[in-house]
This record gives sequence, C-alpha cells and structure tokens, in this order.
Amino acid sequence: MSSVSQTPARKPLSFGLRFGLIMGVVVVIVGLSLGGAWRAVMALALSARPHAPNLSLFMQLTPAIKVHLVAALLALGLGAVLMFGRKGRTFHRIAGWVWVVLALTTAGATPFITSLNHGRWSILHLFTGWVLLILPLAVIWAKRHDVARHRRTMMGLFYGGFAINLLIAFIPGRTMWQMFFG
Repeated sequence: MSSVSQTPARKPLSFGLRFGLIMGVVVVIVGLSLGGAWRAVMALALSARPHAPNLSLFMQLTPAIKVHLVAALLALGLGAVLMFGRKGRTFHRIAGWVWVVLALTTAGATPFITSLNHGRWSILHLFTGWVLLILPLAVIWAKRHDVARHRRTMMGLFYGGFAINLLIAFIPGRTMWQMFFG
C-alpha cells in the first residue's frame, strides 16, 4: 500500500477579491499613464463635490456621445442585474438580448466620437473593434449551449468593456467627472 501525498487543490480567488485586484491594477495603470499630470488629477479628485448631474453639460455633447453615454449607462445597469441574477431563465435570455443591443449601440456610436484625438480615432477605439468581434461569438456560444465560454466572454465584456471604462470616464477633468463632481 503506497501512501501518495496529495496536495490540496488551491481554492480559486473569490469574485470580490478578483474584482478588487483588477480594479487596483487599472488604477495603477491609469495613474502611470497620467505621468506628471497625476498631481493635477489628484487635486481635482480631492476637490470633488458630488451633485446631481449637470444636464447643461450633457446637452452640449454631440449626438454620438449622447447615444454612447446613455447606451453605456443602461448596459452597465442591466449588465449588473444580469451578472448577479439567475442565469438561463427567460428573463436572462430576454434581458441578455437587450444588453447585446445596448452594447452594440455603445460600440456603434464610438467611430463617430473623435474629440479626444483631434478628429481622429484614439487608442480607446480598439475596444470598439474588440466588442464588435467578440460579442457575436458570445451569442453564438450561448446558442450552442457552451455556457462556460459564454459566461467568460460576457463577464469579460461587462467588466472590461463597461465597468473599467466607467472608471476611465470618471477620471477627474473629463466630461463625466464634470457632470457629477465638477
């Protein structure tokens, strides 16, 4: 009789811990990308005064940015409901299709948003290409009942495409920051 020593399987990190680590990495990357401007950004952040949205700023935005913003915020809210709700039920399927339309609307508006880079596309437009490529695949995987692939892809799109970009949109000095804190 041989005694084989089995090492216990490592327990995967909890969702909250993984999300916190990812957000920490994003904050560090954004901080490093700001270079010397981080002090000015921190000064703005420390002077933040939360208030109701400044709708006059919203009205000054181009139609493409308005469509992008509204679709993205709706997709973020609905996506949160989908992430934490029961999967596979009728609600999930119908709301999932609505989320896909919102995500496509958000991505579809971005080629018309060029104000960040003096009339040209910026590095952020790579997210558009990624969403337009991977979103149909996620739908196909759901239709084929490849639940694991569908789940990973949709979670990646939601957290990477919407939650992290929301943090980027609220960098002090940007329009979203001004609308709610400026």
